[in-house]
Amino acid sequence: MSSFLLVTDLDNTLVGDDQAMLQLNQQLSQHRQQYGSKIVYSTGRSPVRYQQLATAKSLLEPDILIAAVGTEIYAKGSDLPDPNWAAILSQGWDREQIIAMTAHLADLTPQADTEQRPFKVSYFLSPTAAVEVIPRLETLLAEQGLEVQLIYSGSLDLDILPSRANKGMAMAFVRQDLGIDPTQTVACGDSGNDIALFANRPERGIIVGNAMSELLEWHHTNPNSERYLAKAHCAGGILEGLNHFGFL
Repeated sequence: MSSFLLVTDLDNTLVGDDQAMLQLNQQLSQHRQQYGSKIVYSTGRSPVRYQQLATAKSLLEPDILIAAVGTEIYAKGSDLPDPNWAAILSQGWDREQIIAMTAHLADLTPQADTEQRPFKVSYFLSPTAAVEVIPRLETLLAEQGLEVQLIYSGSLDLDILPSRANKGMAMAFVRQDLGIDPTQTVACGDSGNDIALFANRPERGIIVGNAMSELLEWHHTNPNSERYLAKAHCAGGILEGLNHFGFL
């Protein structure tokens, strides 16, 4: 056994099966204590909503929290986001201009104020409207020279982020900062905003058995021997994948 870096989404990935999560957390806690493994949560939730979930589900305290779809990184015990990551994301980012441009699109419904973050503008968007709205919005933003990316997940959530920000890029920043090799890193997810954890990345990946169709379709279209599709759901799928790769 040796140390590894676990980067996992929360809702419907780590969280969703309380009994399986209890079993996984016991093994992760022991492995972290014995071998120095690192646990990183990567969530679309804001820090406020993350704390609500952490309290409700008694989550293990992570070594690092990646919040707001990869736009904020918090070291253990810190309430302040990593300034170096923020400096990277601020390049070419104009939040107010994005809000002004999206204001006239009636199909976009702003999410709660807690989910509107310095480097994230978030809306609700129906899957029917998304077919037309997303390409149109991408064109409008590109015409203004804005360096952004659109991430649509769960057939509901549309996040507009800096071009340098997503879960995969945040994971790479953390992994490199910790000095951990890609072969000793594994990412876990279930939905569209987790594709960035797996697409064109050298780290290993676990897709839980209850993954959404948007991620499963992408997975089957983009096969990779370093990515494992679990049969078990949620934390049970993570445990299955960690055993598959020999981390546990």
